[in-house]
Amino acid sequence: MIRRALFVAIVLGVAACSGGNGASSANGSRLYNPDALPTGPVGQAIRDGYAILSNTPTEAGGFVRADMSCTACHIAGGTVPHGGSLSGTLASYPQWNVRAKRVITLEDRIAECFLYSMNGRPPKYAGKQMVSIVAYIAWLSRGRAILSAQSSQSGFAVALPSATPDVARGKAIYIQKCAGCHQTNGAGISGTFPPLWGPKSFNDGAGMAHLEVITGWVKFNMPRGAAGSLSLAEAYDVSAYVLSHNRPRFNRNALVTNESLRAGYY
Repeated sequence: MIRRALFVAIVLGVAACSGGNGASSANGSRLYNPDALPTGPVGQAIRDGYAILSNTPTEAGGFVRADMSCTACHIAGGTVPHGGSLSGTLASYPQWNVRAKRVITLEDRIAECFLYSMNGRPPKYAGKQMVSIVAYIAWLSRGRAILSAQSSQSGFAVALPSATPDVARGKAIYIQKCAGCHQTNGAGISGTFPPLWGPKSFNDGAGMAHLEVITGWVKFNMPRGAAGSLSLAEAYDVSAYVLSHNRPRFNRNALVTNESLRAGYY
């Protein structure tokens, strides 16, 4: 882990000296700007990390079985508030993880994403894919106090309505608002819109397989081009409809690291 700390320090240090802060959105969210990256191997690692997040099946195909990229949950490379933002994530680790029942590192959390959301296996911690993703997240964390936690804008879990979700109403909302992109069978469009259920979707151990998580994500980010237009009740119902379908089962004997540590699960 000392090696990773030194690498992250280099990323943050070069970023501080580069003078490039990237483009900013109207709400102050810093966007990924390849023209602002440092030159040399560190800059290339950051570019590679962004490419892996944006086109995971191609850039890290040996580690995923889902037909989806990391940007399915981390919108625009993890730069959108309430859209799976990764900006500042670096400062949140190491942290205690209830699911793993131990203190985990950022690499552990990324490994969990490969295990659950991508229904695959984690890259080696010193391998190109992992190092590149960490480099990219470190780049997004530039300018932040290294010990400060990420703001509440990074999350999207919500308090659910007290009523039981209406799955039938959720189906009607899905057909009207979602099927145009994700298809009526939930299979999505390969390389464009992720599958929401079925063998190529996230497995049942993923965060999105929990109703309070997917409901918040849908409320803040869907439908495409009209984010936030659904009421909480509508997001709740359509999320329940999505989760009512079959998806891959998480292998509870999978390893979260390349060492003898089991992944843990809810």
